[in-house]
Amino acid sequence: MTTSPIRAAVARRVGDPAALVGQYTADFAAVLPSHIKPATFVRLAQGILRRDEKLAQAAANDPGQFMSVLLDAARLGLDPGTESYYLVPFKGRVQGIVGWQGEIELMYRAGAISSVIVETVRENDTFIWTPGLVDRETPPRWDGPMSYPFHEAEWTSDRGPLRLVYAYAAMRGGAISKVVVLNAQDIERAKKTSQGADSPSSPWRQHEAAMWSKTAVHRLAKYVPTSAEYITAQVRAVRQADAPTAPPAEEVVDAELVGDGREQEAQR
Repeated sequence: MTTSPIRAAVARRVGDPAALVGQYTADFAAVLPSHIKPATFVRLAQGILRRDEKLAQAAANDPGQFMSVLLDAARLGLDPGTESYYLVPFKGRVQGIVGWQGEIELMYRAGAISSVIVETVRENDTFIWTPGLVDRETPPRWDGPMSYPFHEAEWTSDRGPLRLVYAYAAMRGGAISKVVVLNAQDIERAKKTSQGADSPSSPWRQHEAAMWSKTAVHRLAKYVPTSAEYITAQVRAVRQADAPTAPPAEEVVDAELVGDGREQEAQR
């Protein structure tokens, strides 16, 4: 069953959204990755509804939209109502937002990276990032080009307000991905494109630092493989490797000549 029939069917039903979620366990199972049990996914979604009254009301207002959001989380294999996949009530409906932990999880699943580093930089932190030769008088005193930023913070004291966020990935082969560095202006532009960012229940209001990290990780995802595209590329490469190799042009010509000769002999 596709999303549209589900939304139409759900819209005709009235009742407890948590109970409604359980009725569509089979539909979640059809799109969930194999490592997630449908029953576990359903219990998680039901639990967040029972703990969050505003979310439950938004789900009851438009159950079809809510089921569509849950199906999106299931397709991605992310836990709904967590920092991997936020469920946000907005204008009487439920919105689904992939969190920064969810973005990182999708990167790890691709199998091409060994680690992802994402950190926020605050006003009192020391941050150095020069994609080239570093001045030897500036700590740290590297003798070569920087491959990733230097970030030093006094973790036990007040670090001040947010001013930067950065993210990069260490690839399995040892290389470092592109380093993404965003400042407050970059974050503000991203926030303006996010629907419901100014809502009191928005993660932009409740989890500001996490949304800075999410924005950087989302930008990083453009430069490293994610699960779907990487696995597709791997399958394509295996198929190409297993495909029979075409004979050289000379062999094809010889085969044609032989065939022509046989036809002439048959005509005689």
